[in-house]
Order: sequence, then C-alpha cells, then structure tokens
Amino acid sequence: MSTPSEPGSGQEPDPWQVPPAGSPGGATPPPPPPAYGQPAPPPAYGQPAYGQPAPPPYGQTPYPQAPYGQPPYPQAPYGQAPYGQPGYGTPQLPPSSYANWGQRVVSFLIDTVPGFLLGAIFVAAKVPAIGIIFYIAGFAWALYNAYQAGATGQSIGKKAMGIRLMRESDGQPIGGGLGIGRYFLHILDGLPCYLGYLWPIWDSKRQTFADKILHSVVVKQ
Repeated sequence: MSTPSEPGSGQEPDPWQVPPAGSPGGATPPPPPPAYGQPAPPPAYGQPAYGQPAPPPYGQTPYPQAPYGQPPYPQAPYGQAPYGQPGYGTPQLPPSSYANWGQRVVSFLIDTVPGFLLGAIFVAAKVPAIGIIFYIAGFAWALYNAYQAGATGQSIGKKAMGIRLMRESDGQPIGGGLGIGRYFLHILDGLPCYLGYLWPIWDSKRQTFADKILHSVVVKQ
C-alpha cells in the first residue's frame, strides 16, 4: 500500500486512501455488520450489542422497548400519558362515577343534623341548658365528620351512603385540615339562597361552590 509522499518528492498522495486511525483527520470506522446467518461480534466494553439500543444514562429508567420482532407499543390516546410514563393532568371520570345529589344530601344530614336537631327539641321544650349541650355536641359531631371526610375520604354519613370525598387531581384524600375548612366553606353555598347546595344537581362533576374552590369531588365508592 502506498503512503502519502512528502512535499516536494514528486509523488502525489492517493486521494482515495483512508487516513490511519489516530492520525489527523483519521477516525476508527464502525465494525461491519455480521454476515447473514452469522453471529454478531461481541460488543466492546461499555457498548451495546449489535442492533440493540444504547443503555440509558446511569441512574435513569430506560424507556420500555417492545420485544425483538414485535411491533412498537401503541401510542397513548390523546390526553393520556405515554406508555410507561407517569400520568399528568386531571383525570376525567365518567359522569356515573360522581355521587348524586340525593346521596350527598342524606350524607350531609347524617353528619350534621342529629346534635342540632336534639338541641332544638330541648330548647323548644323550655330546657335550654340541655339544648345548649346538644348544640355543642352537634357542632363537635359535625367537625369530627368533616375531619374524617378530609383525612380518610369518608365520614359517618359518607360511609352510610357509599360515597367518598377526594382530591380531583389525583384521587387522594384532601386532608383533615382542608376537610374542616370545606365544612366552613359551605357557608358560601348557603349565602346565595342556598344555590351552592343545589349546584350539584346540574353540574357535570356534581360539585358545590366549596368543592370548586378546593378542587374536590365526591364519588361513588
């Protein structure tokens, strides 16, 4: 094989000659593919096998690959996360998943009315001292159920009706503190002629004004 001549030697270099590896302008050519029916050569240290994707960076989770010879995984429907990736956005539940207005009303009555009702009976019977005790007990009962609904998703009334309070974004409980806050936010539902309490009748997510503020929903269990 001829080598490039020195300048002034009178011999021109071959323009088709590949510079050797390690020389200026030279590079290590990739290994040729194996012959048909022959096994692939072993990969170099730290390199993927022939025809295989490169490994992910250290500490990263590889994107799932379809098995060899199989078609790639189908694309995710519009609005959903790609295969193997965490979800994003707000999940869309079917309308039948939300608790109806009747279930919510009965649950609310169980969670709040008993103590206040007994207090009103004793006040009407001219036993105000016992009535005040029942009023206080009724308020404590309502706060307890509000806390349980936020912390676990279910109060006494919601358990009885088979419904659950949850955060709209991820389906998790909203927390005990927000559960009590939601109880007091129901004041806004009652201000405009109790319109907020009636709003779940025609709302697509069966939400009251308090639910819309806290981004919470009540669903069937």
